[in-house]
Amino acid sequence: QVQLVESGGGSVQAGESLRLSCAASGRTFNTNAMGWFRQGPGKEREFVAVAAWSGVTRYADSVKGRFSISRNNPKNTVNLQINSLKPEDTAVYYCAASARCLPERDNEYNYWGQGTQVTVSS
Repeated sequence: QVQLVESGGGSVQAGESLRLSCAASGRTFNTNAMGWFRQGPGKEREFVAVAAWSGVTRYADSVKGRFSISRNNPKNTVNLQINSLKPEDTAVYYCAASARCLPERDNEYNYWGQGTQVTVSS
């Protein structure tokens, strides 16, 4: 089992930045990919970004240029830097881990955190 704990969410104004963090513990050798998803009010959960163990990353088109994912393998952490926040970024952000390389579908992830709320006001 892998346990994931997110932190760093909060309420901010549009244009501000946030840095979300996720710490993994347990059988972390199964975490080839660590990714972020989000679920906004009344919306389905959507892929945001993923980082492979190698450092290769992928992003959803909607967040390219504003979001940056990074991971620290020795510390088993993955961060999501979010800049120029917009009200439409309001969502619960979930960290997830997968044994696959760069999955973008939520059913390709084996482990999930509880989520951290990000609220952006205009």
